[in-house]
Amino acid sequence: MLNRAPIVGAIVFALSLSSGLIANSFATEKTVEVGGAAMYPSKNIIENAVNSKDHTTLVAAIKAAGLVDTLEAKGPFTVFAPTNAAFEKLPSGTVANLLKPENKKQLTNVLTYHVVAGNYSAAKLAKEANANGGKLHLKTVEGERITIQSDKMGGWWVLDEKGDKAKISIADVNQSNGVIHVIDGVLLPN
Repeated sequence: MLNRAPIVGAIVFALSLSSGLIANSFATEKTVEVGGAAMYPSKNIIENAVNSKDHTTLVAAIKAAGLVDTLEAKGPFTVFAPTNAAFEKLPSGTVANLLKPENKKQLTNVLTYHVVAGNYSAAKLAKEANANGGKLHLKTVEGERITIQSDKMGGWWVLDEKGDKAKISIADVNQSNGVIHVIDGVLLPN
């Protein structure tokens, strides 16, 4: 009779070793904490965003708009991610109205207005804005543009076409398919 104990033992050891290596690879990544959760650069935008307690409204909106697959794709994307508090600044009932199935197109437009194709780190945004007189105009996935500009205190703002602005509160949350910059307001396309 074949003694399977050494084979089973070797398999268990190999599995425990590989799970330890996976855990160690996450442990050695340079993470940023957002919404009480570590954001891992090896994970994509959606895999990280679902763990942030500060972005539950954004995640619900992304799901309702059917944009999960898009934001899990290769990219790269730069996402200006409004917090729950940012959504709460909108007039009462706005979010509930946008989440209705009949308003999916409008919701999609609002969400894709917060996404730019390409990977724009804070350093790249600053460099390009400073080379352009202090402002950087970026075309969003929605099709309209947003403007990035600094204030006199060294903070960075994202402005929509109407001039409404949101401050970047956490920059450079790196993802496997781009970067997230957390913002304190919701930008609305025309």
